[in-house]
Amino acid sequence: MILTVTLNTALDITCRLPEIRPHRSNRLHGVTQQAGGKGVNVSRVLAAMGRATVVTGLAGGTTGQAVRADLAECGLRDELVDVAGETRRTMAVVDDRDVTMLLEPGPVISGPEWHTFLEHYERLSARASVVVLSGSLPPGLPDDSYGTLIDRARAHGVPAVLDADGPALLNALPAGPALVKPNASELTEATGIQDPLGAAQKLRAAGAAAVVASLGPDGMLACTDAGNWRARPSTGLTGNPTGAGDSAVAALALGLAAGRPWPERLRHATALSAATVLAPRAGRFDADAYDRLLDSVRVDVLDPPHPQGEPCP
Repeated sequence: MILTVTLNTALDITCRLPEIRPHRSNRLHGVTQQAGGKGVNVSRVLAAMGRATVVTGLAGGTTGQAVRADLAECGLRDELVDVAGETRRTMAVVDDRDVTMLLEPGPVISGPEWHTFLEHYERLSARASVVVLSGSLPPGLPDDSYGTLIDRARAHGVPAVLDADGPALLNALPAGPALVKPNASELTEATGIQDPLGAAQKLRAAGAAAVVASLGPDGMLACTDAGNWRARPSTGLTGNPTGAGDSAVAALALGLAAGRPWPERLRHATALSAATVLAPRAGRFDADAYDRLLDSVRVDVLDPPHPQGEPCP
């Protein structure tokens, strides 16, 4: 079972229209909503692939109830912990050219609520093969919250995959996550280094066992103790990129659980991420495109493999 943790769950609202016209009335062509937050999206993808997954995190208020109702409707196992505050809403405005995101901050989490969650997480993580920690921290939680969760998972021999940015990422690195997955801008922000490989090496030196960076149309980069690789899709795809990174995390978590070689993990992550761009909503992917792309993703070695445990130069 892969446990996904979304501390800042959300009700994701997607609005569609041909073109956003600033400072004018915009008539929407369609609106959908679903339970969201990055970890929830990861679990959706895992479930669609027939893998056992459990959703945990924090949820509250009427929006939290809507989140839980959607999880029940789509058959995802709900192990969310109730909080007093109102779960946030996110709005993705999708036009023919791009996606504009509007994000609420989320509820303020109290010390007792965090303590209750930690006890709940302790029980769940002990039964997991991999723990996925995704997304922003809600107000009230300390910046090292993910580090605490990584430490507790490790105590049970369970590796953690982290998809976060800013202080939440940097403060988790000393705990030694098995994998961190920033995108290109998050990688530069965290390190101050423009070169993706150099930035990934800096995150490894700070404590991450491996770094996989999403580079948008340029594919993905992996920096690991076994070597460095770059994967590229065979063709460029256009569509809705929302959730593509979450699909990559799902594939990487599966590869970690199965012990796949790194080039295979990267190939699956790149293909699944690209197939998600073709789907209308986060947490979905085009299964036929995934199968087709899997054989055409190119994975190149960036340097010779390094002995186990030796850091990238």
